[in-house]
Amino acid sequence: MVNYHHIYNQIRMITAEENVMVDELLKHHTYTRLGGKADILVTPETFEEVQELVKLAKREGVPFTLLGNGSNMIVKDGGIRGIVMNQKKFQDIYTQGNTVIAQSGAAIIEVSRKALEEELAGLEFACGIPGTVGGALFMNAGAYGGEIKDVLSEAVVVDRDGELLTLSASDLDLDYRTSNIPDKGYIVLEARFDLKPGKYEDIKAVMDDLTYKRESKQPLEYPSCGSVFKRPPGYFAGKLIQDSDLQGKGVGGAEVSTKHAGFIVNKNNATATEYISVIELVQRTVKEKFGVNLEREVKIIGEDADVETEKTVKQN
Repeated sequence: MVNYHHIYNQIRMITAEENVMVDELLKHHTYTRLGGKADILVTPETFEEVQELVKLAKREGVPFTLLGNGSNMIVKDGGIRGIVMNQKKFQDIYTQGNTVIAQSGAAIIEVSRKALEEELAGLEFACGIPGTVGGALFMNAGAYGGEIKDVLSEAVVVDRDGELLTLSASDLDLDYRTSNIPDKGYIVLEARFDLKPGKYEDIKAVMDDLTYKRESKQPLEYPSCGSVFKRPPGYFAGKLIQDSDLQGKGVGGAEVSTKHAGFIVNKNNATATEYISVIELVQRTVKEKFGVNLEREVKIIGEDADVETEKTVKQN
């Protein structure tokens, strides 16, 4: 059994007390507003602290999970065991020539705005993606014909051994909504985006158009994980769901959006169990009606609600 009192004290030697929370409800830290408790949630302030946390988890045999902002992730109601890390303090965004350099906790939307400010073109597609830079690399995020692999040149990551590495974009095997980051166990800390000079007015016009399309078509008034399913070959997931008469159908506080069928919204304090049940309802119905398997784009992590953990953590 993990000695969480010992682990807590070890973490306190790595980072400040205000950066460590015990039995913290993750629904307060995810874009979807879903998720049970983390045994220990840590918000480090430096790359070195991340390295030390990874080494600690490996040395002590403690599960280690990277949360990000949970925009394309569902945390189950039983929460997550071990150490959970949030990178929200890694927010720096700056430029070097035609390159925008952004830390992993920065919103990719803010990176696109920085590019606009510096009159650099190429990241306009990201102006409506709700995730962080780290999450965007993790899944090679994309929208409106653009994706991260089109503009990424390098990434700074920490590997499973706590070593700091600088990798080229080609090292990450970026493909449609995938990368090798989860398989390799990399933690993204920073990304470099190589862009092209453009005119402010032209870049802003594209971003304004994409923002209008997003706001007019997507249910932004409710928490959600964004687009739930990958595009199946030869089809559009949203159209299949719409034609299956699933809009407005739901379980508990979660339902298929009436505004965009490709979204499932947390309309009324839904649980993760309810949200996942709606995903499964959609997959089952579309398969029965059209013979098409919808593959999830969103990741599901954590424990079921009936899983209990015994631990004692003293916070002093």
